[in-house]
Formats: sequence, C-alpha cells, structure tokens
Amino acid sequence: MLAEQILSGDRRALAKAITLVESTRTDHSDQAVQLLAELMPHTGKSIRIGVSGAPGVGKSTFIESLGNYLTEQDFQVAVLAVDPTSAVSGGSILGDKTRMEALSVNPKAFVRPSPAGTTLGGVTRRTRESLLLCEAAGYNVIIVETVGVGQSETAVSDMTDMFLLLLSPGGGDDLQGIKRGIMELADLVLVNKADGDQTSIANQTVCDYRGALQFMQLRTPSWTPKVDSCSALENQGVDRAWAIIQAFREALTKSGELETLRAQQAKAWMWAETAEALIADLRGHPQVKSLVPELESAVLAGDVPAIVAAQRLIDHYKSD
Repeated sequence: MLAEQILSGDRRALAKAITLVESTRTDHSDQAVQLLAELMPHTGKSIRIGVSGAPGVGKSTFIESLGNYLTEQDFQVAVLAVDPTSAVSGGSILGDKTRMEALSVNPKAFVRPSPAGTTLGGVTRRTRESLLLCEAAGYNVIIVETVGVGQSETAVSDMTDMFLLLLSPGGGDDLQGIKRGIMELADLVLVNKADGDQTSIANQTVCDYRGALQFMQLRTPSWTPKVDSCSALENQGVDRAWAIIQAFREALTKSGELETLRAQQAKAWMWAETAEALIADLRGHPQVKSLVPELESAVLAGDVPAIVAAQRLIDHYKSD
C-alpha cells in the first residue's frame, strides 16, 4: 500500500516512508527493508547532486534558487537537507524548510530536513535510503545538502553523482585552509555571492581556484572539474551551474563511468550496512555485554589499552 502511494507521487506517503527508514525500531527496520526491496526497480533515474560548503556560504539559498529554476524547467526536485545535531542535547533545529520558504511549498519540489545525529560525513545514516525513496516517487533531481565543510564531509560523494562545493568570495587567499581531500572530490566549485561590491573579489576567487585545481588529480578521466561564480540571492549564474551539471552527467554517461560509479557506491553501501549490523549485534551479545563494564573501567583507569580491550570483546563475540 505504502509503496503504491509513493510510486503515485504521494508526498505524505514519501514523508512517512522516510520517517520509517530513519526509525531505529527493529519492527520499523524490517518494514523499511521490505519497502525498499519493492521500490528498488523504480530507482536510479535521477541526477544526484551533493552540495557542501562552510556554514554561511549560502547553501540553502543556492539550493532554493537552483530548485526553483529547475521546477520552472519541469523537473521534479527533492532536497535532502541535513542539519547538525547538538552533541550536548541531541537536538536539531531542522531549519532548512524555513530557509527555503518558496521551494518548500513548490508543488514540484520536496524538501526534507533530517538531523545528522551521530553520523559523520555530513549526511544522516539513512540519506541513501531517503534518496532512493525520492527517486521512486518520481523526483528526477535529488539534491543532498550536507552539514558543512569538514574533514569527514566527503561521505556525500559516496551516494551522489556530482560533488558541488560552494565557496564565498575572497576564499582564494585561504587555499591552504581548504581540506585537500574535499577539493579533490569537487566536480564543480561555485563561488557564491558574486554580486554588488563582491563581484570583482568573486571573479578573482574563481581565477585562484581554477589555478589551484590544475594541480589536483582528476576523479574521473572524462571530466575536468569546473570553477564558476554565481549569486544565489540574485538568481545569477544558476543557469550556468545547471548547464555544467548536465555536461558532467552527459560526459560520465557517455564514458560509462556513471554506471561504474553507482555500482561502486552500492558496494560501499553494502559494507557500511554490514559494519553497522555487526556492531549492533556485538553490542547486544550477552557475553560481550557482561564484559563491557569491566573493560570500560579498566580502559578509563589506564590499566588496559583500548586496542587490547577491543580485541577481548571481539574474541568473546567470536567464541560463541
């Protein structure tokens, strides 16, 4: 029933399904697995775009501008926005819908903010599953917005076709401060806020990054990363950005690299799920659970190295 509603484009059913896959309840997990198995044949037809950038660079404004532009071109756009979770309270503001006011009420768009929780990589643990659900619901452009640039922000590249890095004008003077790993993953670098007094600074930043990217190793033989400017606030350059995204997809599709990329992503997803399941099983193992308090106390006191304690837990798990 839920699968049929999603395939018919029912937005409420899609929201309900994403809540289901994000749930940590065992019975919900079983239902989610069955739902995804039913919908899997109807996925894979979208353009998947990961958008990252430092807080304040204008990610939400850019995504709304791009999303509204695409819906005018008759695309169905889904935005999976990830909000940071407080390490103290565990809460999350989930403010992306308020920052994308026009797009969130657009009938051709679906905006879903989710808390990052304890997951590293700038995405939630179930972003992959949410992405597939959106594809099954008929959305042909999926945009994944990450929490913000950091050392572990690269997980989004393991689930999207294109990695888009958004920067502010003047960033060219801080090339050393940008994580090399993130720059190497970028298929498109956009300098946002290229308007008014910042136009000339933005143009200089574009030149700086074009020079810097020449020394980066190419992710794929068929694509050389591009650098451009835009003003999401003024809706300038968004059409150029979309043209580059389309050229990227065309190049990778023609070379066969897009199919290979998605296959590798599916393989990585399988092992990530395997690791999660094994850790959960290990934590719930009776012998392991009984040994944990003793070993944790020993590690806290400095009597046992963490690596030794970990090995003992694994040995007890395997001995069953």
